[in-house]
Amino acid sequence: MESLFDIVVVGGGHAGCEAAAAAARLGSRVLLITMDLNRMAQMSCNPAIGGIGKGQIVREIDALGGLTGVVTDLSTIHFRMLNRSKGPAMWSPRAQCDKLRFSIEWRNMLSKFPTLNMLHDTVVSIDTDGNGVSGVRTKNGFNIKARAVVLTAGTFLNGCIHIGLVSYSGGRIGEESSTDLSAQLQSLGFTMGRMKTGTPVRLDARSINLKKLEKQYPEEEGGKFSYDQRVVTSLPQRCCYILRTNPKVHDILREGFNQSPLFNGQIKGVGPRYCPSIETKIDTFADKDSHQLFLEPEGIDTNEMYLNGFSSSLPLQVQIDALHKVKGLEKAVVMRPGYAIEYDYFDPTQLNHSLETKLVRNLFFAGQINGTTGYEEAAGQGLMAGINAHRSINGLEPFVLGRDQGYIGVLIDDLVVKGVDEPYRVFTSRAEYRTLVRQDNADERLSPLAHSIGMIDDERMDLVSDKHSRIQAYIDAIKSTDVLPSDINSTLYFIGSSGINQKRSLQDLLLRPEITLSTLEDVAPKLDAPDTAYYSREEIMQSAELRIKYQHYIEKEQQTAEKYRQLEHIRIADGFDFNKLESLSTEARQKLTRIAPKTIGEAKRIPGISPNDINVLLIYFGR
Repeated sequence: MESLFDIVVVGGGHAGCEAAAAAARLGSRVLLITMDLNRMAQMSCNPAIGGIGKGQIVREIDALGGLTGVVTDLSTIHFRMLNRSKGPAMWSPRAQCDKLRFSIEWRNMLSKFPTLNMLHDTVVSIDTDGNGVSGVRTKNGFNIKARAVVLTAGTFLNGCIHIGLVSYSGGRIGEESSTDLSAQLQSLGFTMGRMKTGTPVRLDARSINLKKLEKQYPEEEGGKFSYDQRVVTSLPQRCCYILRTNPKVHDILREGFNQSPLFNGQIKGVGPRYCPSIETKIDTFADKDSHQLFLEPEGIDTNEMYLNGFSSSLPLQVQIDALHKVKGLEKAVVMRPGYAIEYDYFDPTQLNHSLETKLVRNLFFAGQINGTTGYEEAAGQGLMAGINAHRSINGLEPFVLGRDQGYIGVLIDDLVVKGVDEPYRVFTSRAEYRTLVRQDNADERLSPLAHSIGMIDDERMDLVSDKHSRIQAYIDAIKSTDVLPSDINSTLYFIGSSGINQKRSLQDLLLRPEITLSTLEDVAPKLDAPDTAYYSREEIMQSAELRIKYQHYIEKEQQTAEKYRQLEHIRIADGFDFNKLESLSTEARQKLTRIAPKTIGEAKRIPGISPNDINVLLIYFGR
């Protein structure tokens, strides 16, 4: 093994895999160190990628040259587009994956990079010198030199598993935790905290009466994350199932509360607000006598099924007794118990927007170590950390996305400016420019940026440009097409829309909420766009329709984004002493000193910074 690498990535989860792939794609010599090379990007919890806000992140990862979308498409066994009943800014793709195939595909992808090496080992310390990070030391005695290190430790930093009154050290069930790194990072000055997450039981499908359960079918037309149309699943599609708890289930669970580590003080870490355990739901929503659950297959070659919504750390027997009172699960056999896990994380306000730590140069943090939860959030951070580690050691400016450029930009900005007090999860509601950062236009927004830094090649960029030229051409054709009452009124009356009494443009009709391009199929202009390896005719038509229908909202958000972007150009000097500005509130001086924003725009987004505080800064900096 080489003793010197450009970048060492610690951890082979979703963040680590994206970080290693990105840095290697850009030309760095990378070493990925993980405890188990057979569990690359392991789906520790639910076997799914995407969801509200999360699906947008995966589309952005693909547009930037990352691989999570590709791996997902190759391993999909159930796809749905969530929130179709709402506006397109809320549409969010989600796919159930074959979790074993998902991990195998990631391993295959990483093996294709000639400058990427992998090592089965555990990192016990990070070496530093006067210039920042200098390498890592491993449990097996390797002393590896590196110009940059990306730390993606997931739930393994001092991980502790809880099942009822039983608790033991572990990063995941059946895997050891890392017990050395946290103490060393604290000695370097990093502020640490504890968080908690959990996972449900896994059930044997053969023991479940599926006939009693409501089927949830995958979408007939399918769906995907990667913009590359050639990347598709070859796996058979599977159904999920919907079921519900009942008062008998709740009564049994309540009887076990005295043995719950969540309620008896055994667990100290803060859990995820938006993914609570079943016992937390019953305790918090005591007036509800039923909660919805989803039974999801974990793959095509396994009988193991995931009971979404039944995360628990109660004793195993309590879990089993309660499950047997759920319709269809009367004889269910548990293959893996539900459990909670506590782990260390580090305050993300100690990071720059590049995800480089402020305390140690060329040391980057990505994933749950930053207080986030979810595969997608971790993967997005990993991608950006890998890119920026490569750029840092090559003397290049950081690659940073704004809040109006993508959900990844929102995620990272929220972390480093606001910090976290509970596991952070992305939602569409966190993005103030969500009409701009839709899941359908991620390539238009981000692929030109990815091309400019070398993450995608000229061939793919040409395809992106061609696609969006065709979208604009089709929009222009729609705007210039007029229809007569005799052409369209019968169709309008049929769908319950009012008729027209004079010639109208097709664009005017398309602005009606009940009208779609498929409604206007007989009078719409023909689309001159053959299906290609990068886009389909359907995709172009859908994008054109969305842009016409939501043009007003898109333009309004663009104007708002431009207004606030001005504040991002007003720099605050490194090391600026905010205490000398007596006109600032005491809270503002304290928070500005702790977080050390680099621009007025960043300062404005810090909780507790008032408009008057921002005016003081603007006056001081001559604006």
